[in-house]
Amino acid sequence: MSYVTFLFLFGLVLGLIAVASNPSPYFAALGLVVVSGMGCGVLAGHGGSFLSLVLFLIYLGGMLVVFAYSAALAAEPYPENWFSASVAFAFMAYVGGVLLVMWMAWGGWHGMSYVSVEEANDFLVFRGDTGGVSMMYAGGGGLLVLGAWVLLVTLFVVLEVTRGLSRGALRAV
Repeated sequence: MSYVTFLFLFGLVLGLIAVASNPSPYFAALGLVVVSGMGCGVLAGHGGSFLSLVLFLIYLGGMLVVFAYSAALAAEPYPENWFSASVAFAFMAYVGGVLLVMWMAWGGWHGMSYVSVEEANDFLVFRGDTGGVSMMYAGGGGLLVLGAWVLLVTLFVVLEVTRGLSRGALRAV
């Protein structure tokens, strides 16, 4: 199980580097999908299967639609791909930074000190995320509504920023 978790974490870091190093929204979208899938795999590996499913559906169903719409409004004729010189340099710089931090943190107490929720206790009756789902709606209902409101405001801010000087969806390019 730890090999699968390491694979998910490795994919998560590579996806984050792909998003951070690419200025074009077209090619960074693939990095966002990889980050979402790998992050949900890490959550599922640690016992949060329902939380990872909800995160994956909400992220890909809602926020990626907003991202696609804003990328369509910010169309550029010749976007930079992953093999451009500036993007490749930024990618290698981020990989070097990750390797440097990994080298500095190697061998500490946090190296192999994690286990999934199911492996933490021998007599586990419930999964790790069943109690959290009820608490999310019971005690955190106000924060859930606040989070939905923040996402709605973020949608309007992104659409206003990407609109520019044009006043409609159809414009002369």
